[in-house]
Amino acid sequence: MLEIGSTTQTYCQGISRRSFLQVGFISALGLTLPDFLRLKAEGAVKNDKQRAIILVWLWGGPSQLDTWDMKPDAPIEYRGPFSPIKTNVPGIEICELFPRLARQADKYAIIRSLHHNENDHGIAGCIGLTGKPPIGSRAAPHLGAIVSRVKETATSLIPFMVIGSRLQQGHRYILGEGGGTLGGAYDPFRVELDPDKGVLVRDLVLPQTVSTERYKKRVALLRQFDPLIGRFQSSAEAAAVDKFYEEAFSLTTGGKATQVLNLDKEPAKVRDRYGRTRFGQSCLLARRLVEAGVPFVQVNWSAHVEAEEDAGDGGWDHHYRNFEIMQERYGWVLDDALSALLEDLHQRGLLESTVVLAVGEFGRTPKINASAGRDHWPACYSALIAGGGIKGGQVIGASDKHAAEPVERPVTPADLAATVLERVGIGTTELTAIGLTPGGEVIRELI
Repeated sequence: MLEIGSTTQTYCQGISRRSFLQVGFISALGLTLPDFLRLKAEGAVKNDKQRAIILVWLWGGPSQLDTWDMKPDAPIEYRGPFSPIKTNVPGIEICELFPRLARQADKYAIIRSLHHNENDHGIAGCIGLTGKPPIGSRAAPHLGAIVSRVKETATSLIPFMVIGSRLQQGHRYILGEGGGTLGGAYDPFRVELDPDKGVLVRDLVLPQTVSTERYKKRVALLRQFDPLIGRFQSSAEAAAVDKFYEEAFSLTTGGKATQVLNLDKEPAKVRDRYGRTRFGQSCLLARRLVEAGVPFVQVNWSAHVEAEEDAGDGGWDHHYRNFEIMQERYGWVLDDALSALLEDLHQRGLLESTVVLAVGEFGRTPKINASAGRDHWPACYSALIAGGGIKGGQVIGASDKHAAEPVERPVTPADLAATVLERVGIGTTELTAIGLTPGGEVIRELI
C-alpha cells in the first residue's frame, strides 16, 4: 500500500511528513520514526540533568475511599469493607490492599484534594492528560507531547512513548492522548504488551508479508520523493531528511530499539516482583525505557474503562462489584507493580530524576450504590506522586468526612500538570515559547 499526498492537514510548524507521505505498514516506511527524530533535533535545549516522567494512567477512575483517602469513621455505606493500614510514615494510612506500597510511603506524596467538574470519562480523561478540557474536537497537547516538543533526549529512542492501546470510551477513542494543537507529529510512539506474546511494537516490526529486502526497496522508493517533501519544508530541514531516514531505518532493522523493549533481558526474579500481569510487565518496560533515556512514558492500565472489557485487565469504572474486583485482582496487581517500580527506580538511582504519577480521570461516589459499586465523582479524588525531586512522606490537601469535597488545599489537574512539567524544567517561559498558555499553578509543597 502506498499513499502520497492523501492528507493535507497542517499545523503551526507546517506540513508534517507523517501527514504528507504514508508508505506501507510502518507509517511510510518509518516516517513515524524520522518525524520524532527530526523533532528531537529541532527542539534540542540545554539540559543540566536528564529527567523523565512515568505517568501511570488508571483509566476508569479508581475510588479515593478504597485507595489513598480512606474514611474509617464514616458509616458503612460510605467507607466500604476495607480497613486502613499504617505506612512507614507516621500519621499516613492507606488501604489494606496495598501493603507493599505502605512500606514505601516515604518515597511518595499523596494528593487528596484533586477536583474538577467533568463527569464524562472522555472529557475528564482529556483534562487529566493535558490539564485542560477539550474545545469541541480540539484538544490541548498531552504532557508527553509538550515534553517531546521542548526537551532534548539523550537517546535515539522516541521521546514520548505510551505502553498500551489507545484509550477508549465505549468504542470511541478519547481526545487528549496526542500532540493536540502542537500537531500529529508529536503523537506518542505506542507499544502494546501481551503477557503471553511479550511486547508488540507495531511501528517497528515488519508485517509477515514484507521481507527485509522488500522493505529496503520501499525505502529507496520513498527517497525518490524527498525533493517533493523538501518543497514544503525549510532548506535546512530538507537537507537533514536523509540523516533522519538513516537513523530510523537503523532503528527499524538493526534492533537498537527492540533490545530495550525485550523484557527477556530482565532476570526472572525482577519480572516476578513486578507481577506477571500485563500492567506489571508494562511498568517494568517503563523503567527500561526511562533507563534508556526516554523522557516521557505513559503506562495505560487498560484501553477500556469497564472492568470486564479488556481480557481481565479492564479499567477502574466499577459501577458494580467494586470491592470484589478490588480484592480479587486490582488491589494486588497495582500494589505489586507500582511498589516494584518505585523500589526498582530507587535501587538503580533513577527515582531522584524520574517523576512517577499514578492517577485516573476522576474518583468515585462516596456513597456505595445498590450494585456494590461506586459511580463517577470528579468533585474530589486522589493521586500518588513520587520521584523527580518530589518530597515524599506527606499528604497534600484533605477531603471532608466522606471524601466528597476538598476542605484543604484544593488542587486541579492543571496544577498537577504544571507541577509535573516543572520537575523536568518546563515552565511558563518554555510553554509560551511554543505557543501554549500555562493553565495551572505549581504545587509548591511537593517541591
